[in-house]
Amino acid sequence: MDSGTDAGRGGVSRRRFVGALAGTVALLTVPAPAAPLGEPEPPAGRRREPRPEAAAKTQAPTGASRPRPLYLGTYTSAEGGGTGIGLATYDPATGRITGAGTLKGVADPSYLAVHPDGRTLYAVDERADGGVTAVRLADRRILGTRSTGGAGPCHLSVHPTGRWLLSANYGSGSVAVHPIDASGALGERTGLVTHSSPPPGPGQQGPHAHQFVTGPDGGHVLAVDLGTDTVYTYRLDPAKGTLTEVARAATRPGAGPRHLTFHPGGRYAYLANEVDNTVAVCAYDPSTGRLTVGEPQSTGTGSGTSYPAQILVTANGSYAYLANRGHNSLTRYAVEADGARLRLLDTVPVAGDFPRQIAFSPDGRLLFAANQRSGTVSVFQVDAGTGELRLAGEPFASPVAVCALPL
Repeated sequence: MDSGTDAGRGGVSRRRFVGALAGTVALLTVPAPAAPLGEPEPPAGRRREPRPEAAAKTQAPTGASRPRPLYLGTYTSAEGGGTGIGLATYDPATGRITGAGTLKGVADPSYLAVHPDGRTLYAVDERADGGVTAVRLADRRILGTRSTGGAGPCHLSVHPTGRWLLSANYGSGSVAVHPIDASGALGERTGLVTHSSPPPGPGQQGPHAHQFVTGPDGGHVLAVDLGTDTVYTYRLDPAKGTLTEVARAATRPGAGPRHLTFHPGGRYAYLANEVDNTVAVCAYDPSTGRLTVGEPQSTGTGSGTSYPAQILVTANGSYAYLANRGHNSLTRYAVEADGARLRLLDTVPVAGDFPRQIAFSPDGRLLFAANQRSGTVSVFQVDAGTGELRLAGEPFASPVAVCALPL
């Protein structure tokens, strides 16, 4: 739940597909394929800076770390929000972020993902008339926008084959599939499923799909639905891009499951439950796609509601981290028994307000936290041996920061 502010069972006013909830529905404009964006808009009061690719070549002195690209999601229709996808670079050694302008032309790009080949960026258009947009990174040209067939898309991911884009419509409780062609552009939707059963959980008025992700076997895709307290497993047809439901996993009523991440061993996953302030270890059967949800565990944030947002696990499978929005912290867990057990270690202040999303740098040495209400991105150094987090300098200011994607 959440997307600006969350309403739902937990009592935070939700800000999904912003215009609709404000009573002014903004219609999605679909740009023509390969429409040029021109030069990115620099932040107010700043001179125009080189593109991230150029910055990597011109700004790094001899012997220094080469800057890497960082893309930032926001709400363009929110008060104080951004004007498009934020552009920045970061130092992979120190974590220091440097702004590089804005990529305009995408409405409410609240969640971002990149193609496995690194050449195309995808963004949700979190509006009442939801869409997904592809942007070619080499020249920052919009390759087109496609309808998700639902309202308020809040999450997307790219299938590991690079052939399919998966998106979750929070407002309508549905998930969609779009084909990706050789250029990275999106084709017409091939799959759309609305979660019509089971009935909504306690305090919910309907289904709310919050995540759509590929299982470690590659043949199954899993949709986490906060409204129905269910994780749905579908078989994805690799040729047609259609969905066939094969299993359902129920959480306890009122848990409000939001985000799932898999252990690298492929047999276990970890589920963040937004409403009841818990996490759960889940067993996963790659042959059937069946997920079995374990007992709820503490987030270490006390008795108050902390609205867990996202959980990550390190590439070596040793540690997991949970973002807690109400508590404004990151919970650290030790992963034990080859992934079958989480042991709570501690919580660390996030140095921001309402950490909506977290992400590792590709080498796993840095953890980025997008803090929605403070409009900042915090960066932490990750100790490979102990899993301890150390804040890497002052957080970076980014308007209504709801997603940070380091490449």
